[in-house]
Order: sequence, then structure tokens, then C-alpha cells
Amino acid sequence: MTASSIRRTTATRPRLAAVGAIAVAGTLLLTGCGDQTKNSDSSSSASAGSAPLAGKLPQDIRSKGVIKVGSDIAYAPVEFKDSSGKVVGLDPDLAAAMGKQLGVRFEFDNGTFDALLTGLRSGRYQIAMSAMTDNKNRQDGVDPQTGKKVGEGVDFVDYLTAGVSIYTRKGDTKGITSWSDLCGKKIAVERSTVSEDLAKAETKKCPSGKQITIEAFDDDQQSQTRLRSGGADAASSDFPVAAYAAKTSGGGKDFEIVGAQVEAAPYGIAVSKSETQLRDALQAAMNAIIKSGEYQKILQKWGAQDGAVKESVVNGGK
Repeated sequence: MTASSIRRTTATRPRLAAVGAIAVAGTLLLTGCGDQTKNSDSSSSASAGSAPLAGKLPQDIRSKGVIKVGSDIAYAPVEFKDSSGKVVGLDPDLAAAMGKQLGVRFEFDNGTFDALLTGLRSGRYQIAMSAMTDNKNRQDGVDPQTGKKVGEGVDFVDYLTAGVSIYTRKGDTKGITSWSDLCGKKIAVERSTVSEDLAKAETKKCPSGKQITIEAFDDDQQSQTRLRSGGADAASSDFPVAAYAAKTSGGGKDFEIVGAQVEAAPYGIAVSKSETQLRDALQAAMNAIIKSGEYQKILQKWGAQDGAVKESVVNGGK
């Protein structure tokens, strides 16, 4: 995995962002490749009758023409709101491209990352698409820290590969180049992400009295704000998010990435294990846009091309 691949993590979120404050939860309709909102002209998406893969969807979804998506829309460049309030990013563009294959709209509902799988299990969402790392813990519904089952597992339709990075204030690295250098220091992370899991695992290895102080926030923007203000020595996000923050925050003067990214793993679209027809339809749509070349164009647009996969698989995470 090269230093320009992508993010979001463990059994509890990795999710990422550097633009604007997180928007109040709301419905965002994405119906075509590019930036869309609920006010978009739905005629831009293929109708179920003309979409090549519409027949693969469950009948109730075909009838409604909508797939409800849970997403933490504060994780640039994967999903976020731009300065005008429009939802943009890698995941929304991929969803819109898949929607043209399936003849449906992907309706994004904003939520905190650590609550997305709960929302999926309760039926609030039909899928979760939010730079979520596919791993065995999430597949099995297991807490990565305790090893205990905490809920129903999910299936993943994988679509990208991403790692996790540490970043600091620019010019103030405090000698941090790896996770072991965080002993005795404070790190800001997003709650329920792989970054938080890695910090918890690393602090157990630290010498007595030099544990890592971990501050976990609802979203990645809050974590960045904490670091920017000097309230933490470092922060951690998926690589694409960390790289985007280093490039854009303060005109590139706020942050710098330190060390190499770790824990490269697939991002996946989470689907209930009982919804096998929906899962397989999503996989077919993802593979269709990979084959057509639209997938590669979208990844290039968001600087995620190094995380590209040649084929979408189900539950490829370990």
C-alpha cells in the first residue's frame, strides 16, 4: 500500500474531514455522478426500467426507487459538505454511479459513525456507506477490545483499500514517527474507529506511567480542531482523510503526516446479513462501474486512485 491510498477502520468506525462543521442530520439525495442534493433533478438518474441491473434489486426497493444510506458526512474527501452545503466526495459519487446501474437513488442520512451499524440493524438505513473498514469483528458483530459479541454482524461489499495515518501540527511533530512514539502523549481520534482501536492497543504496550491519553470525538472535524488548538500532540485518521487535511487545512499550513500508514484494509458498504439480494445487487453495480471505467475516474477525482480494487468482493476483510 503506498502512501497515497485511503481510510476508515475497525469494528467500531474508522471514519475522517477538513471542511465546514458537521451538518444537522438530514436527507441528501444523490442521483447522478457528481454533487447532488435533495433538490436535484431526479430525471438525471436512470429509471428502473432502463437501468441494466435494476432486476437484481429486491422488489420493494425497486418499487420505491430509493436505497437509504447511513453515513457520517464529515470525512473529507470521502464524504462531506462543501462550502455551499452540497454533499460531495468519493462515496456519494460512487453511490450515484451505482444508482444509474440499478435505477434507484441513494438517499444519504447523516449520522455519527459509531451509530451507523446500530441504525442499520434497527432498519433506519438499508446500507451504511461511510469509509467503513471491512473486518472480521464487524462481520461478526464483535467488540475489538473485549472480543465479546455486541450485536448482529454485517456483510460488506468491498470497493477500496485504505490505511491509517498519524498527523501532527506542522513543524511540531514532538518526535512522533510511529505509534510507539505516542507513549506519554495525547492523541485525538474519532470515536469507534480503527484509529481509536490502534491507540488503545498501543497504550497497553507503553511503560508504566507513560500511557497514551486518548481523546475520542464524535467526528473527525472535532479531532482536527483539538489538534489545531494545541489540545493534543497528534491525531489519527484514515490516510486519505489525513492527507486531505494536511493539504487543505489552513492552506496546507496546519498539519503534516508523520510516519507510514498502517493497517491497510478494504472499505466496504455494510449490508444486513439477511439482505443477500441487496448485497449481491450492490456488488454487481460496483463491478459494473469498475468495468466501465467510471470507478477509476471517480477515484482519480478525489485522489484515491492508489486504493483502487480490480474487483468488488464480499467480506474480503480480515
